[in-house]
Amino acid sequence: MALLNGEQYRESLRKMRPNVYKWGELIADVTAHPATRLHVQSVADSYDAAFDPERSPVFTAQSHLSGQTAHRWNTLLDSVTAVMGNARMKRAQYNRTGTCQGATCAGWTGLNVLWAVTYELDKDLGTGYHERIKKYFQHVEDNGLALAGAITDAKGNRAQKPSEQVNKDANLHVKEVRPDGIVIRGYKAQICGVAACHEIVVLPGSGYGESEKDFCVACAVPRDAAGLTVVETRRPSDARDEEEGWDAPKAGNITQAFLIFDDVFVPNERVFLNGEFKYTGKLIGYFTAIYRAAIGACVAGQGDVMCGAAINMARANGLPQKAFQDKLNQMAINNEVTYAVGLGAMLAGKGHPSGLWIPDMLLAHVNKTQVAKLPYETKVICQDISGGVAETGCFPSYKDCRSPLYGEELMKALAAGADGETRARAARLVEWLTVGGGIPGCMHGGGSPDGARLVVRALEPWEKFAADAARIAGLAAGPAEPAAAKK
Repeated sequence: MALLNGEQYRESLRKMRPNVYKWGELIADVTAHPATRLHVQSVADSYDAAFDPERSPVFTAQSHLSGQTAHRWNTLLDSVTAVMGNARMKRAQYNRTGTCQGATCAGWTGLNVLWAVTYELDKDLGTGYHERIKKYFQHVEDNGLALAGAITDAKGNRAQKPSEQVNKDANLHVKEVRPDGIVIRGYKAQICGVAACHEIVVLPGSGYGESEKDFCVACAVPRDAAGLTVVETRRPSDARDEEEGWDAPKAGNITQAFLIFDDVFVPNERVFLNGEFKYTGKLIGYFTAIYRAAIGACVAGQGDVMCGAAINMARANGLPQKAFQDKLNQMAINNEVTYAVGLGAMLAGKGHPSGLWIPDMLLAHVNKTQVAKLPYETKVICQDISGGVAETGCFPSYKDCRSPLYGEELMKALAAGADGETRARAARLVEWLTVGGGIPGCMHGGGSPDGARLVVRALEPWEKFAADAARIAGLAAGPAEPAAAKK
């Protein structure tokens, strides 16, 4: 068991083979490059939290393997207390840095899901996968690893199955099975936190049928594995994030990447699913239940920061908090709704025979629909309170504010209830949180809201509702469903 501090974590990343690219160039050191260092910095803060007496109860947990204290993202979610600890940690992470820490999130969730699915596979088919995941889990804990989770495939034509694509690489697949392992090939897209991770937990992108067996693969791959290329994606705000000065906060920044697997060899001990298509639906179901219950805490945590940013901006403009209290109340309500629905899903969950605690799927997916809605309302209110200087795109750049020709006059022009620099920093934070690089994947992070609505439609007992209403109305039977109209 290893507890790493932030510097030990950074040093472990420096030892890895450089294979992360951005702007067409290889990033030699992800801990120092302006495109990746802020995300590494935010994850390092979570490592440091293990040694902070106040924060360690949130950022660490007892290992189910050793019984010792481990980084929370290295442990099994084996109780309702554990999954609620996941939510508390995520909210605390956003409170610290304002944005997502992907290297302590999706890969950890994938690892937990594989704990349950491999248990079922071994029980049903005698595969031996569960023993592999136990050993890999121990490896993760022993080395204090940060894990990215690679689920989403590039997909290609959405109207076609993976096996029907012109380019089979549009979905990650097993190209070759060898006696000592497998060779995988294809693309994973929009994967969070890869630059800051040690390893990548790869999962199938969907539930599949027998015709898609080649795409039913789950495994663990070092981020610097031979044949793997990581391409960091560009947001409109990235150039600003990489500038000096206050044009973007320097507390943290989410990173996303495309992963190009070019005949990557994975030894058998790191393969946890290979062709067992009947279990992919369960895997996705368990994953989304855990992930979508917890994501309410992510957006609540950033919403907390938006409340504070709006208050600071109002004061910098020369206005008191009480002038906007009703709007601030609504921001807080939005935050607590997503947090509470997620906690409700956790409390209504149940234990899996493997020991994993799985939140209630219906409530988890309901939470996803709110995560795709309420944070945007919160952002609008934050902009509203802050005024045009933080929202209209007319704010002068840091370099202009430092110009020897006119910078001093700009700073005088920016001064209001506070000096120009204070107002500039407050305004840029609002911009970053509401339209910039700090925005988490509210709409499509962890899957689309439409997909969540389909699950809600499938899980709600509509006929029971109708029968209950008919009974209360005094009807022996409710009205019959009309026949479908003929086309």
